[in-house]
Amino acid sequence: MNSPVFSARGLTRTYVTGTGELTVLKGVDLDIFPGELVGLIGPSGSGKSSLLHAAGLLERPTSGEVRIDGEDVGALDERARTRIRLNRVGFVYQFHHLLPEFDARDNVALPMRIAGLSEPAARARAEETLTALGLGQRLTHQPAQLSGGEQQRVAIARALANKPRLLLADEPTGNLDPTTSQSVFESLRELTKTTGVAALIATHNMELAGHMDRVFALKDGHLEERQAESREY
Repeated sequence: MNSPVFSARGLTRTYVTGTGELTVLKGVDLDIFPGELVGLIGPSGSGKSSLLHAAGLLERPTSGEVRIDGEDVGALDERARTRIRLNRVGFVYQFHHLLPEFDARDNVALPMRIAGLSEPAARARAEETLTALGLGQRLTHQPAQLSGGEQQRVAIARALANKPRLLLADEPTGNLDPTTSQSVFESLRELTKTTGVAALIATHNMELAGHMDRVFALKDGHLEERQAESREY
């Protein structure tokens, strides 16, 4: 069996609030393997975003271990964590956050340019990824000229631009109508399989969750795997 791209062991996250401490993750263990699409469900406030932020090195967990490609990233300084986020982790959010002044191709090329790729090479890879997502005829369109589904496909292409090992998505279809949501999810699923990226996707869409390889629910700070026949929370 392949080694996991992402591993969490004993992950906890506690926040200090005005009324005391709030612990949303209580010893989470999780492995995600190459080419695997893992769903993360749970009600608002259950800790889904906290787990995504810890996985993407946006927040440090209160305790526990996070590994990416076998590397313990917990003790790394901020510069090293930023480098890993840029080169090994891709992010997709509910809202696309595209730069309105850039066309689709340059929105996707931007993270590659930041990572040091030349402009011609970055644009060529952006065109390849956008074409794979069905946007080959929309390369030079700005976000305002694209539909909501097309904008989210551009956001997915941007997340995959630097060929990350781990893809993290927070309600990536939550702002789309059901038909468009299904189409965008299928595009995301196909690219996950063809690129071998490991994907963790937080969603409230139970129909989409049912099409993922595995689904976990966060309940009372603990992660529970759900079987195909009972993927509800």
